[in-house]
Amino acid sequence: MPFDSLMQIIWLVLLVVFAASEAATVGLTSIWFAAGSLAALIAALLGGPLWVQLTLFFAVSLLCLAAVRPLAKRLLNSRVEPTNADRVIGAEAQVTEDVDNIHGKGAVVIRGITWSARSQDGGPIPAGAMVRVLRIEGVKVFVEPLSAPVPTGEPKAW
Repeated sequence: MPFDSLMQIIWLVLLVVFAASEAATVGLTSIWFAAGSLAALIAALLGGPLWVQLTLFFAVSLLCLAAVRPLAKRLLNSRVEPTNADRVIGAEAQVTEDVDNIHGKGAVVIRGITWSARSQDGGPIPAGAMVRVLRIEGVKVFVEPLSAPVPTGEPKAW
């Protein structure tokens, strides 16, 4: 079998393997190499030397990867919707049960839903206090007290 025919078969097999693996995964992982294999196969069919085939394979694969993948990922993942947990972070809440990290207790109400709560800095927070949700770990929210209101009225005389 002549070398040219062998290279044509190799590029055709690679094209089929890359296309089949892309069809199996649908993750935009090997389609770029299928395009490179197709370019190299065309070069082999036209009698191009091996170095041209290899150069085309790598150049087309990398070009497709660099040019199309970011666009395809953006279009395929354009509908990112926040979860309920994402909506809770940054929200203000009222403490319904004293928050005490040492004793592992505390609860807050956020938009009508009760969550287990812990203090971000480890300090206690009394029931009735207003807090801000900083993060979530599992089913617990980590909170910090909102700034104390600025006192109004007459300043105290010392």
